[in-house]
Amino acid sequence: MHQQHIEVRPRLPEPIGRLEELAQNLWFSWNADARSLFYRLDRDLWRKVGHNPILFLKRVSQLRLDRAAKDRTYLVHYNRIMAAFDVYGSDAHTWYENARTDSTDGTIAYFSAEFGIHESLPIFSGGLGVLAGDHCKSASDMGLPFVCMGLLYRKGYFTQHIDAKGRQHDIYEEHNFSEMPVAAVLDDAGEPLVVPVEMESRTVRVKVWKALVGRIPLYLLDTDIPENAFQDRLITHQLYGGDMEMRICQEIVLGMGGVRALFAMGIRPAVWHMNEGHSVFLGLERIRQMVQQDAMGFYEALELVRANTVFTTHTPVAAGHDAFPLTLKDKYFKAYWEGLGLSRHEFLELGLEVAPDGHHEVFSLTVLALNLSGWCNGVSRLHGQVSSKMWEHFWPGVPADENPITYVTNGVHTLSWQAPEMMDLFDQHLGVEWRANITNPEFWEHVDHIPDALFWGVHQNLKRRMIERIRERCVEQFIRNGEGAADIREIENLLDPEALTIGFARRFATYKRATLLFHDLDRLARMVANRDRPVQFVFAGKAHPADVPGQALIQKVYEISKRPPFKGHAVLVEGYDIAIARYLVSGVDVWLNTPRRPFEASGTSGMKVALNGGINFSVLDGWWCEAAKEGVNGWSIGDEREFDDEDRLAQQDSQNLYQHLEDNIIPAYYQRNSLGLPDQWVRIAKASMKTITPVFNTDRMVGEYAKRFYFPAMAKGRRLGEKQGKLARELAKWKAFMRQNWPQMAITWGDARHLAPREAEYGDEIEIAARVRLGEIASADVLVEAYITESGTAQPCRVPLKPAAKADADGWTPYRGTFLPPDTGCFTLTIRATPHHPEMIHMHEMGLISWLSHDKATPPGGAIAGMRMEPSHADA
Repeated sequence: MHQQHIEVRPRLPEPIGRLEELAQNLWFSWNADARSLFYRLDRDLWRKVGHNPILFLKRVSQLRLDRAAKDRTYLVHYNRIMAAFDVYGSDAHTWYENARTDSTDGTIAYFSAEFGIHESLPIFSGGLGVLAGDHCKSASDMGLPFVCMGLLYRKGYFTQHIDAKGRQHDIYEEHNFSEMPVAAVLDDAGEPLVVPVEMESRTVRVKVWKALVGRIPLYLLDTDIPENAFQDRLITHQLYGGDMEMRICQEIVLGMGGVRALFAMGIRPAVWHMNEGHSVFLGLERIRQMVQQDAMGFYEALELVRANTVFTTHTPVAAGHDAFPLTLKDKYFKAYWEGLGLSRHEFLELGLEVAPDGHHEVFSLTVLALNLSGWCNGVSRLHGQVSSKMWEHFWPGVPADENPITYVTNGVHTLSWQAPEMMDLFDQHLGVEWRANITNPEFWEHVDHIPDALFWGVHQNLKRRMIERIRERCVEQFIRNGEGAADIREIENLLDPEALTIGFARRFATYKRATLLFHDLDRLARMVANRDRPVQFVFAGKAHPADVPGQALIQKVYEISKRPPFKGHAVLVEGYDIAIARYLVSGVDVWLNTPRRPFEASGTSGMKVALNGGINFSVLDGWWCEAAKEGVNGWSIGDEREFDDEDRLAQQDSQNLYQHLEDNIIPAYYQRNSLGLPDQWVRIAKASMKTITPVFNTDRMVGEYAKRFYFPAMAKGRRLGEKQGKLARELAKWKAFMRQNWPQMAITWGDARHLAPREAEYGDEIEIAARVRLGEIASADVLVEAYITESGTAQPCRVPLKPAAKADADGWTPYRGTFLPPDTGCFTLTIRATPHHPEMIHMHEMGLISWLSHDKATPPGGAIAGMRMEPSHADA
């Protein structure tokens, strides 16, 4: 029998008619009061729809809406929130308005393969996406002229189920875009905007959607439309799914399709920021448009693209950098290079890299990004150093600490990750102005004014709430897995709200060492079974569907959690996502982080814990290297040494972990004063909050990106683009000349004194003489320096040398300079030369350098001179 299904949607009464407008703007995701407008109507439904206000308004009872429209208390609350929403959207007194200049007035386009803003927009997998979401939120709060570009996934990343044997199951659920906070972008004719993207011998049609993140638009691209062939409709189905060919198609849609979508909407960004290499093809598309529409040469357009492109790399793990077989690049980009008049060799040189196995070449998106970006950074101080070393071969001969890769340490969006209960405590004791002082370390000293009993009480309440949610999640899991009634009843006693609770939640990649805690199970069991001072553990996290070793770690954690004495005191929570993350980072006492140093690029979850009164216990890796104050604001596992022997490292780190638990962490938690408060623990928790919150937040991070990258990139791009790109054309021509003539460069000592060790007294100026053969290169186009190192110090000194006379008959130009040693000691010097041009963004961007050596691309270690600086008699 045929049946017709009719969905009857409620109608919003006029007094609360703007609830739908509020639901369509993800501003609600970092405003607890705004979310309360929905769950006050029906708390059970709010949870049932996964905190999705769009779906909530489709399913809420008309009777509840009508009642709320007549409830004076609700209407006062509603009007207050909507007024705040309007003020937020129209406020012109922002950070950007105070920081901008005429030369930094332009749109910033931020591209990312994933955005983790809220669970109602499930287009993210983990840390990279959550960081991108927090970046957007702070950009909105600070008033930056920001637009974002990503992909609208039909199935997104998988939902994790864990069966009764601890095996991960990957569940992909289709998303109904009409039940998400997105709307189709319309063209001038009022039709959905669709842009064409050429792939191989076909054209893929890409539909453009829009989500609102406070003040800024997030545009999302979708190929799952009837105009496309079945295989092309799958391109935007799964995040990080499919084979390499599907991956390259996704990245073409994101990069090239993203540029075309922005241009079709009349948006011409002044800066382009690539969050990881997934969107790197945006640079190629921009070059194509400049060549075809502005009659520029490929390398001239490349200079314009480099000038205002920012690239952020997020992983020190080689496998995390996308690289494709050359045959796949031939398949998808042959028409590109032929259309622009390039040879295959010229195109492939943009991304050519030796594969990790060392036996063949691949096309690396990271190498391509480094070629297309004038501004490059890692995401913590240590990661910046690791990335510089990892990619130093890209600039052969340049010391790793001098190459163009720098760093901006990640942060978190404070208002998104701090629990509402903790915010209320701050409102009461710090005043509402704390929200305007998130980056002010002096203001955060006021945390000490919060009474310890109140601080501890709020944290304990958050822990109880977390445990309740974990129990609910476990009941759902046990019922689905067909567990017995007795096992389900035992969940009522799972975890003790009074016990020291340690959390570990993150992606289950092997380098994160989720099972390091279980290295000595007998020793750990004694801590867990201690009735006077028990310890309990909460684990959560997913492994990529293709990561079999990571899934084995999940199964091991699950199996151990079922053994005595760990049963009831250790739990693996399935389905880790933003919603469960909020409970964990606000509820645990200690946040455990055990990566193998230096493979954690940054990490941000520990920053969220500090916002809520928790304490970090981590390997000295990523952001924690910059934040850790041992025993003051947390504890560190191991030291800053790195080992090739993984077993030896695991043995040392695990023993150090247990020792810290036994000697420091457990005693501090259970030591109570006469009022029953763990005053030492509260002191450390407050120190954690005071030292971490004002520094490791995305307001500071976005401000740093703006001042160090966005603003100068805007100015540089505008300058090179003036007069039909006159300076860009000249710079490209100059670089071509320098590359052609650089092999002629040679350097020797200027006199015999440099050929043997020398001695001098403190206070003496050391004369330095060199001869440089420039060939066809003008002396103004070269920077000649003495490169001086002191034994026992890592930081070299660079002394510019100036031409002392014209070149001799053999083409050698004498260069002279002086060096005044800062102290006594042993110094080693050599001479080097690099290209110099006022329009270069970084002195080493060309990767050309000559050292005083038989090998022109060899750093110090070849022909050098040594000096010993002795104390003068007067000093003695």
